[in-house]
Amino acid sequence: MNTIEVKNLKRIYRTTTGVIRRKHKDVVAVEDISFDIKEGELFGLLGPNGAGKTTSVKVLATLLIPDAGEVRVKGLDIVKDANEVRKQIGFIFGGERGLYWRLSGIDNLRYFASLYHVDPDLSKKRIPELLELVGLEGRGDERVQGYSRGMKQRLHVARTLLHDPDILFLDEPTIGLDPVGAREFREVIRNLQSEKKTILLTTHYMFEADSLCDRVAVIDKGLIVALDTPSALKKHVRDLSVVEIETFGIAPQKVDEIRALPFVDALSTREQDQRQVLLVQTERGAEAVPDLMSALDGMRVGRVTVREPTLEDAYVRLVGGKV
Repeated sequence: MNTIEVKNLKRIYRTTTGVIRRKHKDVVAVEDISFDIKEGELFGLLGPNGAGKTTSVKVLATLLIPDAGEVRVKGLDIVKDANEVRKQIGFIFGGERGLYWRLSGIDNLRYFASLYHVDPDLSKKRIPELLELVGLEGRGDERVQGYSRGMKQRLHVARTLLHDPDILFLDEPTIGLDPVGAREFREVIRNLQSEKKTILLTTHYMFEADSLCDRVAVIDKGLIVALDTPSALKKHVRDLSVVEIETFGIAPQKVDEIRALPFVDALSTREQDQRQVLLVQTERGAEAVPDLMSALDGMRVGRVTVREPTLEDAYVRLVGGKV
């Protein structure tokens, strides 16, 4: 059974340019996307900045009205039945906004429970259960201003679950968290999975999508370019190997020169400490290393490794070889 059904969704933003002669300009955030999410599924939505991920989530969460297409949540139309849809959903956007820092965690949850019209007797019982679920047991009496960023994100989850929604929208929930906080938050998401919640997750972290999601849709320039399980998406790059080259102070034009080499299928870069790592996808594998070293002649080069491709490599190929 499909809990969420999206058919030919389109969303356009109108913006203005110029100071004296102002002109209106339409920007297409979501061009034409369709997908379904099954009951109890954790569905990932991946894509570069500006691809349309957050816009799609805001439409599904009834925060934006679509310009075209149809979206149904548990059979309800998100425009005509918006109030009923809101009773079924909860959403979390990455960041620290949405909490009252001078109040304790418990007082925040009591306040939001009243906004959700949760019965006071029920919220009194439910708040301790939620604090335990998100790993804040024993910390609820502390002011939120003393919480770490990871703790604030976990309190966001508890707030979202106060009215016990069946569907959760998590828009880059681990952004800005340190590695420990992000790992703890992913464990919270797994706990929500075990409660059979239907979850839509957007993220820039490919390993996160690989380890958590049942299926993944890759969106680029407002269109879905791939939709499948993480393991199936990896098959898009099974003919490739990835050469990782550690460089020091490489110029952008040199990166473009390497990207244009005939045996390079795709190339992306990753900052690591004060180094830049080139991730070169190629069918030639280790045989490509000498030619890549020749192309980098005169540059400072560190470690060079050849490995099998990951979901991130499949993503890079699908969105055109750049991140």
